[in-house]
Amino acid sequence: MPLQILLAAGASGDSEAQRMATVTLDKMAAGGLYDQVGGGFHRYTVDGAWQVPHFEKMLYDNAQLARIYGEAFQLTGDLRYAGIVDETLSFLQRDLGAQGGGFCSALDADSPNPEGEREEGWFYTWTPTELHAVLGDESPAFEDAYGVTDEGNFEGRNILHFPAPPTLEARRRWKKARLALQLERRKRPPPLRDEKVLTSWNGLAIGAFAYNGWLMGRDDWLDEARSTAELLLEGRQDGRLTRMRGEAGPEGTAFLEDYAFFVHGLLA
Repeated sequence: MPLQILLAAGASGDSEAQRMATVTLDKMAAGGLYDQVGGGFHRYTVDGAWQVPHFEKMLYDNAQLARIYGEAFQLTGDLRYAGIVDETLSFLQRDLGAQGGGFCSALDADSPNPEGEREEGWFYTWTPTELHAVLGDESPAFEDAYGVTDEGNFEGRNILHFPAPPTLEARRRWKKARLALQLERRKRPPPLRDEKVLTSWNGLAIGAFAYNGWLMGRDDWLDEARSTAELLLEGRQDGRLTRMRGEAGPEGTAFLEDYAFFVHGLLA
């Protein structure tokens, strides 16, 4: 919300407010806070360089950030922000899309390592040996671009990040390599997923897909927004929204935030 306020001020001519917002967005997207392979944002970082995150990934964070990066693209015309939107919404559809529609709440920070023990961040981190096995001769240049070292920056492994915010060309250069790493990463046991489909957080997701679908002419994103909205409307009981949809279907009485965020999405 503070970033949205700054972007709104920037749209009204406050260049310093716009600079504060875009510098923050650039740093967030360049660091380990952002999943450089699969798209989407982790929950927060534990260091001032935005490099080492708590690896949990939440629907509400990513829904709001997808909209904010879309607003930054609309204001500045910078295609880097459009790319972050695309990757983040793709992450939501691919990894948080719920069976039967809507979006699940979160991915856990921990996942099984090769010894079968749950370890924070193992799913998202890499060693130079692992990168070379996937990327071959391109690996040294990729490692330089993404700050990879032999000793690593997290418990002997590497959280991929750009040491400085990259240019659009730099991000585009490594698109094929990131896709190859994404496919390789799918072979790893994934983090656990919280399967609850919460009305409030799905309202935020509806807003992100609807706004960016309108902004970028993506009918598939508009369809995603519509189908999720229809799912929540169909789950009403006695004319009232429910709090969530679980294994047994819609349940619980909706709270004020459910109505507020769902209406926000419907307006978008």
